[in-house]
Amino acid sequence: MKIPFLGGWSEKPGTRDPEGIAELLSECELLRSHASRSGVRLDDTAASLEALDQLVPGWRDDEEVLLWLGNDAGLYLGTVIVRTVPGATWDLRSDGQPVIRLQSGREFDVVASGHEWAGSGVPELSQLYAEVAEE
Repeated sequence: MKIPFLGGWSEKPGTRDPEGIAELLSECELLRSHASRSGVRLDDTAASLEALDQLVPGWRDDEEVLLWLGNDAGLYLGTVIVRTVPGATWDLRSDGQPVIRLQSGREFDVVASGHEWAGSGVPELSQLYAEVAEE
């Protein structure tokens, strides 16, 4: 998921607004709507990732919804990581893809993980979170 309107914010010293970027990437409107209709409240916690893993994947029949839901699932996973794992931050790769950068320097492509989860359910979002949180 490239976000061209963010421009080169990661390349210009002094122009970063990490809180603004985090807020923008945390919207995940389609995922929040699907979750809400299923009675799942997304409160930016690891427990909400476990609840998402339990949703019946009715979206897999609609290719367009699958694409957007995969993006949202990845961005939501990233949101939970940034808000709960010390030192984790959003960053943009040179190709515009939003990724999570851990304090160790490791980069984690949450959008790709979200697409894998939306398409097959594997790996589970809660499992991915646990692996990142351990580091």
